[in-house]
Amino acid sequence: MVPYAATTRGVTVTVRPVYLDDPSDFFEKRFVFAYFISIENHTDEPVQLLRRYWRIEEADGSVREVEGAGVIGQQPVIRPGHAHIYSSYCILSSLSGTMEGYYLMRSADGRRFRVTIPRFDLRVAAN
Repeated sequence: MVPYAATTRGVTVTVRPVYLDDPSDFFEKRFVFAYFISIENHTDEPVQLLRRYWRIEEADGSVREVEGAGVIGQQPVIRPGHAHIYSSYCILSSLSGTMEGYYLMRSADGRRFRVTIPRFDLRVAAN
């Protein structure tokens, strides 16, 4: 797994994508990719993850946008020096693609800011 990372305002997002052969189906053009994410708070105050936005691009150039509250049903508060770790998945209809996006965060004083999710590759041959 190749890690991808980006830091915004003291919050580091690290992504490790992996192709899942078993649930994928070449003949049905269903390619399943898991991604493992760590969101580390390197600031001196807690931050809360409020929303997520994903831009998913297939090999043919088609784009899907996905957004919603929190991640996997949670809006975690990440204390200074701690991380929130989770995993999820994405299904493509092509052998490769990319994902990127941002998290909308809230600082302790109520300010909202975006934290970049780095662009990362989804490739069947990546494993």
